Amino acid sequence: MSEYPAWKMNGFLAMLLLIAAIGAAVYAFITVKIFIGVILIILVVILSSGILIVQPNQSKVLTFFGKYIGCVKDSGIWLITPFSLNKKVSLRVRNFNSKTLKVNDVEGNPVEIAAVVVFKVVDSAKAVFDVDDYEKFVEIQSETALRHVATRYPYDTFEEGGYSLRGNADEVAQELARELQERLSVAGVEVLEARLTHLAYATEIASAMLQRQQATAILAARQIIVEGAVGMAQMAIAKLEKEGVVELDEERKVAMINNLMVAIVSDRAATPVINTGSLY
Repeated sequence: MSEYPAWKMNGFLAMLLLIAAIGAAVYAFITVKIFIGVILIILVVILSSGILIVQPNQSKVLTFFGKYIGCVKDSGIWLITPFSLNKKVSLRVRNFNSKTLKVNDVEGNPVEIAAVVVFKVVDSAKAVFDVDDYEKFVEIQSETALRHVATRYPYDTFEEGGYSLRGNADEVAQELARELQERLSVAGVEVLEARLTHLAYATEIASAMLQRQQATAILAARQIIVEGAVGMAQMAIAKLEKEGVVELDEERKVAMINNLMVAIVSDRAATPVINTGSLY
């Protein structure tokens, strides 16, 4: 089933013709031409059933005794095929907020996830005839696609590279929109945008995962501090030797490096011990 325009006629012109037919019928009754008057009245009644009003950003899907005869998408008043039934379909942009779903990511961790889908109907015939209820169809398929995408990625990645739900929200949203478009095209729906609105670990593992994230952050910070401390120790010894301030043997270099590393790497302020000389 695909959308195509139905036959229609300007409604204002049709109204003028109906008024003229009514006037002619009255004149026929006055002049005792009853048969002609009855025919004109029947014609007016038949044509009046074809008057249709279409609002902006709205489509009317027409059927004539069970047969699809087209759609009217132009706003205004029209005369269509008499006795045809019409079903209203909104062409406005709409939002769908999914429920907060609990799914397992690719690593098996339970996460809570939700999304908003921005969509509109672009094919009225498919929306009416190819699915039973296109709004319900959008709702169910959106949640199904969200579950499917969420199970393909980890919530977070603790290694360099790779995609994750938290770290690559834009890429995940684009993939969700692509999958939704594939699923909803059968209903004549175009997906304009899909975005994650909620993402969190499930309550039963949230505390453990928070500790893991904190540990990862601490390790990463320590690694940077150690790299900086090694460079500072090397620079300090090289400068002392270059300027001839003091001559250090290997044992004293090791002691100095140890002191510098302890002072720099420690998570508390270092307390220096000043050597003022020997009593003997």
